Amino acid sequence: MLAFEKLIMHRFKMPLKFPFSNSTTTIKKKDVIITELHDKDGFIGYGESVAFDTPWYTEETTATVQYMIEHHLWPLIKVQQINHPSELALNTIRRNHMAKTAVEGAVWDLYAKRNKLPLYQAIGGTNNHIPVGAAIGLQSSDDQLIEKITQALDQGYKRIKLKIKPKNDLHILEKVREHFPITPLMVDANSAYTLQDIAHLKKMDQYHLMMLEQPLAPDDLTEHAKLQQQIETPICLDESIHTLADVKTAIALQSCKIISIKLAKVGGFTNAIQIHNYCHKHNIPVWCGGMLEAGVGRAQSLALATLPNFTLPADPGASSRYWHQDIITPEVEVNNGYVTLPKKPGIGYDLNLQSADQKVLT
Repeated sequence: MLAFEKLIMHRFKMPLKFPFSNSTTTIKKKDVIITELHDKDGFIGYGESVAFDTPWYTEETTATVQYMIEHHLWPLIKVQQINHPSELALNTIRRNHMAKTAVEGAVWDLYAKRNKLPLYQAIGGTNNHIPVGAAIGLQSSDDQLIEKITQALDQGYKRIKLKIKPKNDLHILEKVREHFPITPLMVDANSAYTLQDIAHLKKMDQYHLMMLEQPLAPDDLTEHAKLQQQIETPICLDESIHTLADVKTAIALQSCKIISIKLAKVGGFTNAIQIHNYCHKHNIPVWCGGMLEAGVGRAQSLALATLPNFTLPADPGASSRYWHQDIITPEVEVNNGYVTLPKKPGIGYDLNLQSADQKVLT
């Protein structure tokens, strides 16, 4: 029986090694909340909020996550007694998926530790050897972009994801394909286009991309369906996918051929597993997108990627690609394009949270 005694929120800022730019923003440091959940038997589980400090990606921010946990989610779960994390009742609070994930992830980690299981096994995964790709933000020059791709491929990453935006996208793809004609390549638009750009987006077919991720607005499932009918490149939905209902609608409308499941965006493991299973049943491959996670979120996202329908390389790679020093020991490492998750109980990593501000909830 899981019964919770206290929750500690650790909040701190982590500077990125290099600024990360997409079509809408540039990120230089990440505002991070780590949740530390204690049960009444002395076990401890950890979760992470991967929200940003401004609402450019979803409506949630680090500040809203902290408020929701303190005033709504902790009061809700501290009175619950459950046998399994899937029984955690959070549905009386609408949306706020990143806040829920920060709490639910800690519950799963705690549950796995109580049962002496690696987290990936606790959620139903069997293979802890995960292929990963490299995500590369917008660069200031072609030479810099080619250098970044070369470095990632030399490190063994299995595919390259490029951020794109209108006006310079085809030029970038032309240059990249000149240097890397057969490298598995995908692009992420972060909703930078509209349906008026169909003729332009059709030109991307010639570059034989693995996928075009989220070209249109998050709520434009019908327009994504119209676009997918007109282009050969598979559309992958990311920002559009928050719930199983979103997935069912997207598949029914044929809005995409691939779906990115981000643990925090769908509200945690229980929801992510349901989405994974539904996509598997309907022959829609899924992959694990990244959110510039610190060590806890990175480890938990990679655990999710051990489920069988995650057939494409995951985004969360080596800690050292993003952080001067991650908060976990050892840091996540990539060897020959794979991350091997530890077999220790729970997330499998130790934490260093000495520099964080703390708030204890009882």
